[in-house]
Amino acid sequence: MRTVLKTTLSASLMLATLAMGGSAAARGDNLTPVGTWKTIDDTTGKAKSLVVITESNGVLQGKIEKLFRGPDEDQNPKCVSCKDARKDQPIIGMVMLSGLKYDGKEWTGGEITDPATGKVYKSKAELTDGGTKLQVRGYVGVPMFGRSQTWVREE
Repeated sequence: MRTVLKTTLSASLMLATLAMGGSAAARGDNLTPVGTWKTIDDTTGKAKSLVVITESNGVLQGKIEKLFRGPDEDQNPKCVSCKDARKDQPIIGMVMLSGLKYDGKEWTGGEITDPATGKVYKSKAELTDGGTKLQVRGYVGVPMFGRSQTWVREE
C-alpha cells in the first residue's frame, strides 16, 4: 500500500511539474535552452561567442565560454565598460544572461549584459526551429524597444 501511494504521489508531482512548465530536464533536451549556443551578431551575422546555458531551480543563466575573435584582437578581453562587479573582469567566464524563467511559451523576466557596452537589459528568449535556434531579445522597458539575436545550438 505504501509503495502504491508513493508511486501515485510521485506520478502526481511529475504531472503537476510538467503542467506548470516544469524544469528544463522535465521538458526534454530539445525543448529547453539548456546547452551550448553559438551567438550570432544581429548586425554583422558573424558568430561572436559560445554561451553555455544552465538551469538551477527553474531559472536559467548563461555564461560566456568562448569568444570568436580575430588574430589581431585581444583573445581574453575584460569588461571595461561594465558598471557592476563584472567591471574589468574577463569576458570569458562572465555570466551574461540570468534570471530567465519559463512561462509556458518562452523564458522571460531575465537580464542580459552586452559586454561590449556594459549595458544590462531586460531579456526574454524563445526556442524556434524545433529547439535548434534560440531567439534572445534584450530590451529597455517593453520588448518592442530592443533588439534580438538568433543563437544556434551547438551539437
